[in-house]
Formats: sequence, C-alpha cells, structure tokens
Amino acid sequence: MIQTLDINKFLKMSETVQVIDVRTPLEYEHAHIPCAHNLPIFSNEERVKVGTTYKQKGREKAILLGFDLTGPKWSGFIKEALRIAPEKKILVHCWRGGMRSGAMAWALNLYGFEVFLLEGGYKRYRNWVLDQFKETYSILILGGMTGSGKTKTLNKLKELSQQVIDLEDLAQHQGSSFGSMGKFIQPGQEQFENLLARKLNKIDKSIPLWVEDESLSIGRCFIPNPIFQQMRQAPVMKLLVPFQERVNFLVKEYGVLDKEFLIESTLRIGKRIGPEQTRDAILAIRENRMDDFIKIVLVYYDKTYANGQGKREKESIHIIQCSSTDAEENCKLLLNHIKSKRIINAAIQSQF
Repeated sequence: MIQTLDINKFLKMSETVQVIDVRTPLEYEHAHIPCAHNLPIFSNEERVKVGTTYKQKGREKAILLGFDLTGPKWSGFIKEALRIAPEKKILVHCWRGGMRSGAMAWALNLYGFEVFLLEGGYKRYRNWVLDQFKETYSILILGGMTGSGKTKTLNKLKELSQQVIDLEDLAQHQGSSFGSMGKFIQPGQEQFENLLARKLNKIDKSIPLWVEDESLSIGRCFIPNPIFQQMRQAPVMKLLVPFQERVNFLVKEYGVLDKEFLIESTLRIGKRIGPEQTRDAILAIRENRMDDFIKIVLVYYDKTYANGQGKREKESIHIIQCSSTDAEENCKLLLNHIKSKRIINAAIQSQF
C-alpha cells in the first residue's frame, strides 16, 4: 500500500515510523529532516548524469538512464530499508515528491512494505520549517555576562519542567570566539533551521519558552530573523554574578582546553581587544595563568554584552542578584522573581 501524506501528517507519523530520504548523499549532508535516514537512489555523480540527460534528451531518456544506473541496486535498497524499518512500515521522501521517491515507494510496496510518501517532498518540508519561525512564542530570555553559568541554569530550568530551547546546543557552539571548544562541529545554516523548527513545533505557545540571550549569530549559524526579533523584544532575566565567580567558572570551562586552540581563538579577536591585551592574554595562556587570561578577555566580552543590553528597553531587563554560578540556586531566584513580579503573565499577554 502506498499513501501520500501532507507535511503535518507526515511529521506526526515520523515520531513513531522511520523516515528514509532518497536524495543523494550530498543533498542529505547539506540539510535533511532531522529524523531521516539517507537511502540514496543515485550517487552524487549519477544524479548529475540523469539531470543532464533530462535537460538534453528529455524525460523518457532520463528515466531509462535512471533504471540502467539503479538496476543492480534494488535488492540492496530493500535490504537496507528492512534494516531501518523491520516492521515494513516506512515514510519516504525526495526533493519534490517526484520520480525518486515514487520509484522507491513502488519497489518497497512490491516487497510488502506499507509506504507513506511526503507530498511535495523536502521542498515542502522547508516551507513548513520557515512557517514555524512566523509563529509567536511567549519567550523569556535568560541573560547574564559571560561566565554567569547561563547554559547550566537553562538546563536546570528544563529539569524543573520549564520549556527550554538551547540554541547553542542546536548550533553546536557556545557563541564566542572560543565557542567551538576545539571540538564541536557546527551544522550548516539550513540544518540549524531544521533542528530549531522541530523544537519550536513542540512548544506550547500558551506558556513561556526560555532561551539564552544570544547575538544574531552563534558561530556560523544565524538565528532566523523573525525569532531573533521576538527575542529582542522579550523580557530578560539577567543573572548578575560577581566578577571573580565568573572568572572561576570560566577557568574550569576553558582553562583545560588545548592551549593552541585558545591562542588561535584569542588572535581572532585581537583587533577588538587591542594589541597589548592580546599579547598579555597569549603570554598568560602559555604560562598557564588561566585566571589572568580569562580576566583579560572578559573585559572585551563584558563590553560587548553591555552594548547589546543597551539596545534593549530598560524596562524589559530584570536583574537577578546571584552570589555564585550555582545553577540550582539561581533557578530558584529566577522562578521566585518572575512569580513575584508576575512576569510570566505579562510575557504571555505581550505576545498575543
């Protein structure tokens, strides 16, 4: 049996049924539905050949070439589909819901699979992704200068059943010049958007959504502009943590990283922190004086954060006095503050 589903039914079913993306490895690597497995009908080179034939000789010649190229592969396709979905129920899509997904659906159906096709293919999915960014969300911003332990606090809020999206986790980057931590590999922009849309789609819009205070870019990933504009207008809960507490926190986080990575990252912001400060920071790294290194670069990051805060309405910024970076304690302070000031209700009302 083969059925065609609209995007909403397809994604709903994808929560319990496996998805195969039959586009080329290159298309899949560029960006894909987050839950999908790649089972390409054509290799990257084969797709170019078929496309060229279609343009130069027409549709029928392209179809014949496609069957010539895939002839020996069909048993392999079925075996791989069985490995992915042994219960023989599967969701399939290609770029536009055309010949590639249709051919795969035909073969799997012939073998006894229950097959569900995505109407409009991945192209329709991308339209759905962009639609998620047009929705309105009841955002609360978790702010604070670098080293305030915002990410750990955000994770603790999630443990306390608050709605949270960790943008830095989706972007695989912590936002600063040092944000890759020397190990993270970022997704491309399109895949970052796919991951974010998937999270947003599960959000209950009637209750607050916590996100960390971010600039427009997180490493090489950019927050979609409609979401970023909502973030800029949302109430900010700013953790105010003593300077030395922040230094101690950052020494634990970054002081253990590879020294050459730290030096390279420092050089990238050298023009902004100044030649003398760059020299002193690099010397502190080489001499393992991580406390001094952190203090030097914090001067720059604190100024940058203050500039960003200066672009917000003062009334939207709520100061939460914290004695340390302890996530559990700071969560209590946050939740008590928004309850006493009725910020949750105000945030929701301002969004609708």
